[in-house]
Amino acid sequence: MPNPSENRATRYPLLSRPHISLHGLVDHAMYESFRRQLGEAPPEGSLVVAISTLGGDPEVARLMGDELRLLRDYTGRETLFLGKVAVYSAGATFMASFPVDKRFLTRGTRIMIHERILTKTVNISGPLESVVAGLKANLHEVEESVRIEEEGFRDLVAGSKIAFDEVRKRAPSNWYIEAEEARDLGLVLDVI
Repeated sequence: MPNPSENRATRYPLLSRPHISLHGLVDHAMYESFRRQLGEAPPEGSLVVAISTLGGDPEVARLMGDELRLLRDYTGRETLFLGKVAVYSAGATFMASFPVDKRFLTRGTRIMIHERILTKTVNISGPLESVVAGLKANLHEVEESVRIEEEGFRDLVAGSKIAFDEVRKRAPSNWYIEAEEARDLGLVLDVI
């Protein structure tokens, strides 16, 4: 009897040769590689984007995802996501830019979802009005970061069986999701 995983892989032949392959830290170097590979990809047909990452800059992940969203919106071109081995942190942020029915993982891949991390020292020094303004600016930065994080969590689970509140509950302790569980939760279409 054939291996069911092998049969699933044959259903999605496009995934065997991604047009864009990203790996490593999600940073500006990855963005440059993404832009170069996007420019070299065939101009028509489905576009397959693969990523393996332990995380990085969530704003770079959002930028790459937004470029693909614009491509879909303006051209109608199908974009497919393929997560390999590790889709952690900013990788999950990037994955959120794809509809759930266009997401795939390879066997053994893990997704890791967590809250954004902020490390900052606030020095209080100067005239009191300036101190108050500085403290308010820092608070606004944190509040806006929380809103952006929640937008990303909503995009990640849209169309899946996972409720937004479940992500908010589990993200503070680094939620790891194995490929098959992600498929069963509707977070991805299939595992290959």
